[in-house]
Amino acid sequence: MSPSGRRCLRPIDTGHNVDHESAARLTPAPAMDKENVMKAFVLRSYGSPDVLDLTDIDKPVPGDDEVLVRVRATSVQPYDWHFMRGEPYVSRLMSGGLGLRKSRIDILGADMAGQVEAVGKDVTEFRPGDEVFAMPKQGGFAEYVCVREGELAPKPKNLSYEQAAAVPLAANTALLGLRDKGRVQPGQKVLVNGASGGVGTFAVQIARAIGAEVTGVCSTRNVGLVRSIGADEVIDYTKEDFTRNGQRYDLLLDIAGGLSTSACQRLLTPRGARVIIGGPAGRWLQPVGHMFSALIMSRFMSQRTIMADVVGCTENKQNLMTLTELIEGGKITPVIDRCYPFEEIPAAIGYQEEGHASGKVVVTI
Repeated sequence: MSPSGRRCLRPIDTGHNVDHESAARLTPAPAMDKENVMKAFVLRSYGSPDVLDLTDIDKPVPGDDEVLVRVRATSVQPYDWHFMRGEPYVSRLMSGGLGLRKSRIDILGADMAGQVEAVGKDVTEFRPGDEVFAMPKQGGFAEYVCVREGELAPKPKNLSYEQAAAVPLAANTALLGLRDKGRVQPGQKVLVNGASGGVGTFAVQIARAIGAEVTGVCSTRNVGLVRSIGADEVIDYTKEDFTRNGQRYDLLLDIAGGLSTSACQRLLTPRGARVIIGGPAGRWLQPVGHMFSALIMSRFMSQRTIMADVVGCTENKQNLMTLTELIEGGKITPVIDRCYPFEEIPAAIGYQEEGHASGKVVVTI
């Protein structure tokens, strides 16, 4: 299916590696056994969104400590299309990386929100019918997914499934970067470079909730959006070189990347910190090269440079509970750019890859 296919334009009120024996699961299911069949977008090789194959496969069976969730909504993000395209190429050679000839993930979709369908015998916290959300890291691009009980959290009561599916990876990344890696404190000055994207819109709101003074950097068309979600100041990078305006910050949350070491030195206080979340994408090396280069150069700076890796975080469930408190308390709300139907996941990924989404791109299943 082409990324230029019809988009779902239904309005949404935004308020402005579990591997379950994938080889067996991905075998086309028997035509008559409809109760144990689900539809999923299967990634069989690297390539464009067209390589995603919508097909019938066996519905997963939860293990003893797992919950089978009927997926109601998911979201797309750079994490998904990096695995889909196998880029940057250098990541295929790294231990635990993308995979040399084929992605290590068969069904993409790092976020999901849905209803509990069944539980394993050791599961005590959830029961069928419960509304939940999680960051399973894979499996969200399907009608059902199995998630370990320790990674699943109750869905925020004041969010729709679409809104809840926009939260896990992006908001968790922002929380990790600000609170755990950046150690931001009330009253400190925070600069969010890339404030209008999925992670950035959550970062602005979370930093404000912590009590920091927040400046967001974005393009002209997103200035109003970033201001509306609570930024104290908004800088349009197309009109101003924010690295030379004399302002200094205690924390730079660098999502957009592209900043030189000298620019970061000018932006940060002598004991400030730069937390790297992303960077300019490229086929061969970036953003991996950008991140490692920044870490090496940080040895010659008085300021700290840290990478935020939410995929390797072991506190994702507790973080989701923290985010739920902020959401239900009215401190943060997901910003959703577009909503697509399940059949148009390739189109959703194609749009997200363009890099112009304001907030999150979600999918209704």
